[in-house]
Amino acid sequence: MNRSLLTGPNNETMTRGWRSLFLPRVTKQSLHVYGSEAAVQKECDRQRETSSWVIHPFSAIRNYYILLMLVLTFLNLLAIPIGIAFLDSEHHFRAWEIFNLFSDTVFVLDILVNFRMGVITDQKVILQPKEIRHHYLKSWFALDLISAFPLDYIILIAKSFEEHSDTSSFSASKLVRVIMFARIFSLARLLRVSKLWRFFTEWEQVSNANMEAVRLILRIMGLFLMILLLCHWNGCIQFLVPVLQEFPEHSWVVRENLTNATLGEQYSVAVFRALSHMIGISYGSAEPPSDETELWIVMTSMVSGALMYTMMVASIAAMMTNGDAPAKAFRSKMSQLEDYMTYRKLPRELRTRICNYFQARHQGKWFDEEDIFKLVSRPLREEILNVRCANVLNSVPMFRNRDANFSNAVLLKLRREVFQEGDLITHPNAPGDRMFFVERGRVLVTTATVQAELCDGDCFGELCLLNKGHCTAMVQATSLVRLYSLSAGSFEEVLQGFPEIREELYQTAHERLRV
Repeated sequence: MNRSLLTGPNNETMTRGWRSLFLPRVTKQSLHVYGSEAAVQKECDRQRETSSWVIHPFSAIRNYYILLMLVLTFLNLLAIPIGIAFLDSEHHFRAWEIFNLFSDTVFVLDILVNFRMGVITDQKVILQPKEIRHHYLKSWFALDLISAFPLDYIILIAKSFEEHSDTSSFSASKLVRVIMFARIFSLARLLRVSKLWRFFTEWEQVSNANMEAVRLILRIMGLFLMILLLCHWNGCIQFLVPVLQEFPEHSWVVRENLTNATLGEQYSVAVFRALSHMIGISYGSAEPPSDETELWIVMTSMVSGALMYTMMVASIAAMMTNGDAPAKAFRSKMSQLEDYMTYRKLPRELRTRICNYFQARHQGKWFDEEDIFKLVSRPLREEILNVRCANVLNSVPMFRNRDANFSNAVLLKLRREVFQEGDLITHPNAPGDRMFFVERGRVLVTTATVQAELCDGDCFGELCLLNKGHCTAMVQATSLVRLYSLSAGSFEEVLQGFPEIREELYQTAHERLRV
């Protein structure tokens, strides 16, 4: 055993002061990545040593910040088309202008914040500012820069210049129209919707839940929201064209007596008209389009309606046929397991424990790892196992700094095991035929003289591995724990090819027994 009794994280230290908002919290996601509360506390210590001004991906302040950005992005999604098409009065325009200036400011600041925001990559957290900067510049920086272009500040400066200059009324009117048309380019801010995908991807990386149901719900909600937004934007464009033409007498706005109507009435009729075009009920009014411009707007609405139908059919077909294959296989195995438990009339509590174990072991995905390993060469298998569990092996003194061929041979013999909270892993006087490496979780080791808690990176049973004796300690899982086991028989097979290491290890074991 590597370590004596470990104490849990000092909650008072983690929550003391505003700086604790930058540190990771103990949540389901952080426990899945780090394995235990003690490991989360170590991550807090690592961040304090790295930089106190880096926002950790599992910190409280990042959750608040993400919520702010998502709400602001959604408001932009709704407000920008309405502001461009409908808000022509000075009171409404100023409110919309203030909102846009605030959004531009927040999005520009967001770029700066991202240079100090920790990054999750392959269940690893990057906290070094230089690495964060390099990762951000290579990934999302260009898209964020385009979407955060401060167009409204430029419009404000242009308007201020126009108000203080001695331009003719024609030039002033032309400038106002150009400014109004330029506001359309503020739709580039809607590129910030990509943040929603980024956050969902990160959540999926660190979550051990079955994501298929959540993904399906999000797809349905996304499809429904996209249809609503398509109708919303289409209605705003329907009204924007007559606004740019200064409401000609033959326009549909004048025919419907909406020139001086309220904002709510104008918007409702415009969306109804757009929806009528999209679903092919009518032109949206009693008369057909009155001029060429209105005709093209109607045809565009009809085409967008056809696109909406195509998108609905394609999305539904994709949901039905292009599901997650490993998740489907997992559900099939889960259904088979439930049928078996029902057929054998197993008690309800036992059924629950079996289902929880199956979920924890496979995490919502079914892969036949042995079959996958048969598909690749031995060097590739060794590389895969080095990525997965080399750190676990190197944390044990008897395997540390060994020949790479010996380490790879041992890695090929490791077997992954999962124990639930309360499970007995070993008990006194039981045959000791294997050694265990703790990947994630906590176990309690109890002997006649000592009691110790082990967690990520620890091991136990190394003497039994060499001497094939009986266990002298009771080891019980105190949380969901993922282990790698190495049987004595498999280890003996490895040692046959490395006689020098075999002699050294057995000599060390005999010396420890004499002590």
